[in-house]
Amino acid sequence: MSTVIAVCRVDHLLPDSGVIGVTAIDKRPVEGPVRVRPLGLHADVQADRKHHGGEDQAVYAYADEDAEHFAAMLDRPVPAGLFGENLRTSGVDVTGAVIGERWRVGETLLLEVTIPRTPCGTFARRMGVAKWVKRFAEEGRPGAYLRVLKSGPVAAGDSITVVDRPAHGVTIGDMFAGLTPEQAQAVLDVDRPVAPKVEREARKALAPGRVGTAV
Repeated sequence: MSTVIAVCRVDHLLPDSGVIGVTAIDKRPVEGPVRVRPLGLHADVQADRKHHGGEDQAVYAYADEDAEHFAAMLDRPVPAGLFGENLRTSGVDVTGAVIGERWRVGETLLLEVTIPRTPCGTFARRMGVAKWVKRFAEEGRPGAYLRVLKSGPVAAGDSITVVDRPAHGVTIGDMFAGLTPEQAQAVLDVDRPVAPKVEREARKALAPGRVGTAV
């Protein structure tokens, strides 16, 4: 059974040496249901809104199975929220999620998979691990952003059900590794509007002379 095992939102804005000066990456589990709207979880924030947040990156999901992989690699715990995720999941192949697939979470909330997480300097400073961005990228377990199609509450223990999956089969892992032109075209050919950030990445992959790279 696929479930949400923790719901996380910002605990404190922390000082950060990046351009913004603070970061909202310090997400921690909260008790009880949390309302999720088009811009994300109630009372959650993003400090750098140019690169984080927005409707296409409203919710960040990370699989507990992938967190356990990193815990073993780093020989340290990777508790829910450490990677800045909003939802820690169990039983969901987040890297294998198809771009545009839709998740029913609990009874009401409907989310759509959009793009993979791109590791950044803020994440590296959060982890304090040498060459963290490179190491994280090499493992190919980025987690997925989702947009909100229907608002609703989410709480630990809620079920996750894939209610629709596009036939193109292009996954979060594929986009993270770099879309081929064939994959990009397949994503754009889906018979419903794609998220703007998905369209942008697909069209970049189709640009003349473009070589596929991670987002």
